[in-house]
Amino acid sequence: MTAERSAATAGILPMQAIAGLVEDGAIRIARPLAADQIQPASLDLRLGPVAYRVRASFLPGPGRTVAERLDALKLHAIDLSEGAVLETGCVYIVPLMESLALAPDVSASANPKSSTGRLDIFTRVIADGTRAFDQVPAGYAGPLFAEIGPRTFPILARAGSRLSQIRFRRGHAILSDEELTAVHARERLVTSDPVDIAGGVAVSIDLSGNADGLVGFRAKRHTGLVDVDRKDACDVLDYWEPVYRRGLTGLILDPDEFYILVSREPVHVPPDYAAEMVPFDPLVGEFRVHYAGFFDPGFGHVAAGGGGARAVLEVRSREVPFILEDGQIVGRLVYERMAERPTSLYGEGLGSNYQAQGLKLSKHFRTWK
Repeated sequence: MTAERSAATAGILPMQAIAGLVEDGAIRIARPLAADQIQPASLDLRLGPVAYRVRASFLPGPGRTVAERLDALKLHAIDLSEGAVLETGCVYIVPLMESLALAPDVSASANPKSSTGRLDIFTRVIADGTRAFDQVPAGYAGPLFAEIGPRTFPILARAGSRLSQIRFRRGHAILSDEELTAVHARERLVTSDPVDIAGGVAVSIDLSGNADGLVGFRAKRHTGLVDVDRKDACDVLDYWEPVYRRGLTGLILDPDEFYILVSREPVHVPPDYAAEMVPFDPLVGEFRVHYAGFFDPGFGHVAAGGGGARAVLEVRSREVPFILEDGQIVGRLVYERMAERPTSLYGEGLGSNYQAQGLKLSKHFRTWK
């Protein structure tokens, strides 16, 4: 595909186009990018050197900047240059090292990184003048900010820590149900038979357990810190309670508890597509599934080493106990076209942490037996 054709093609921009945005100044960086910061269909966003504790979450709204709202709502500033603790139950706003000067036909959306979601860190990106979190309108020029709210574990973060990721798109790229059905017939997106496609591909929960009967993990409270930049540093049992199958096929979600569970179906994102787990319909159950919704091209792709990759699901119950049944639909994957196939796929020498995964905690925890 020529550069001229790629520039006019609707779809999610691949890693080589993201690199081009950096070179052209459409993505402005406070310091050089890390070697692994550009992913197949997204860019990791880095925290800047200062965090502001604020009284409440907010959106700037049309004609207003985040900085203006910060002046009214901030309680104190926290130096992140050498690392600092962000406490549970608090809300922080952090200016990011990346800012934007997008072309009129390029928009963006953000999501927590997989590891962020698995730590129950509520993270959203805010742009000036916006009415919605994690959404950057076409042609936006200005700074980006992260709202961070650790829910379960206090975290240690620093300037350069990466909690969020951003995707860039040109035009409309979401596949219709008819298009999804055709792609599934060629590529087999999930192993469900029959597949449920209605506003996305249905994903269900696996509560049958592994050979030991393990179905997931429930987070403990009052734990130690998690350093968001350190891999394999935490012992699982210091932070998590294993949840085992107890003869029944259901799991009672306790109010306001956080669980790591796994999908029944292996998920496949072919190289020419990207996917996102959309928020679950609250009318179908008293729980929230999957904080971190991006699935990159090549996730679960056999040629990229991902045969049998299942979706790990971050589940938080709401105000009342709720019984989750084995095989219950808990989310839907929306697929979008790539404007161009990325030069590397998820899992292809990119340091991808979750290719070919089953039930898996975040990279911060040592391998479970």
